[in-house]
Amino acid sequence: MKILHLETGRHLYGGALQVRYLMQGLARLGYQNVLVCDRRSPLAQTGSDVARVYPMQARGDLDLTLIARVLRVMHRERVDLLHLHSRRGADVLGGLAGRLGRRPVLLTRRVDNPEPARVAPLKYALFDHVVAISRGIVGVLESAGVAPEQISCVPSAVDTDLYRPQRDRAWLADAVGIAPRQLVIGMVAQLIPRKGHRHLLAALPAVFARHPDAQVVLLGRGPLHDALQADIDARGWQGRVRLLGFRDDLPRLLPCLDLLVHPAEREGLGVSLLQAAACGVPIVASAAGGMPEAVRDNGLLVPPADVPALAGAMTGLLGDPVRRAQMGLAGRRLMEQAFSVPAMVAGNVAVYHRLLAQPAPLPRLAVETD
Repeated sequence: MKILHLETGRHLYGGALQVRYLMQGLARLGYQNVLVCDRRSPLAQTGSDVARVYPMQARGDLDLTLIARVLRVMHRERVDLLHLHSRRGADVLGGLAGRLGRRPVLLTRRVDNPEPARVAPLKYALFDHVVAISRGIVGVLESAGVAPEQISCVPSAVDTDLYRPQRDRAWLADAVGIAPRQLVIGMVAQLIPRKGHRHLLAALPAVFARHPDAQVVLLGRGPLHDALQADIDARGWQGRVRLLGFRDDLPRLLPCLDLLVHPAEREGLGVSLLQAAACGVPIVASAAGGMPEAVRDNGLLVPPADVPALAGAMTGLLGDPVRRAQMGLAGRRLMEQAFSVPAMVAGNVAVYHRLLAQPAPLPRLAVETD
């Protein structure tokens, strides 16, 4: 079986990272991958070991030339199935390419944004099937009128070999300048409004009043960088609340956190939650979207945008190291059992075979990842 993957993201995190995991697992199971991706994405350089790669310039939802470009690849490679992984510039245009090329079309939906009820039936008619990465997204799709039999839930995955509890606070002291005995709160998310950074900053005065030595690191990049830095400076938190940008040493940094906070107002599932849990880090997150599926006995959930509840949950856990340790162990177990890469690969493979009316292969869950 040969699958054409369309991924228009420019960075190797979130959805693009899941595409990487999926293609690695498929290649090891004997499937053939073809990848159309943005030429600026790391996937364009690193994907060639598991796929035939066609780099291109992704120009957004109005780039009608994408249809012709995808069609050319489909016919040249004689693919069996088109798997769309991105929303921006890939779902509708990719769906049209699949229909014109007469290939089954699968869309993976990773966000929990509401779909307008009058538009959803037309849009989702382009896809033979939709994979939602959380039950929360399944609910959004069904509310918009997508038939339940058109949807499968296959959760995102975390590489539990790469992300594991390997705490090295001496390294963190050298890399970031935070003393080994200081409590460290982290947030890993794009710097965009819906991730809720402003709620975390609003909660910190109450947290600092109870834990005056606590330090905060915000990892990620985005358009809110300057506004967040200005707010941090205005509050006099220089050196105490740090914007660290995008880090390629996240598997080493995450285990050094005492608490991961994710006060997003909307979230399909939250890859950073999976990564933190795999590292044995307890979590405080919003009870929104798919986040309750990733935060069970391994953390606390608070109502979205409820700053007092957020501050109370953070303060309570920071003052209870025994409970944090118990949550860390529970999170590691949860990731190994429910969010493994092999399980994610097997879930997608089952959908492929259903779309092509082929018998599903016997489960082979020992899929390695790099």
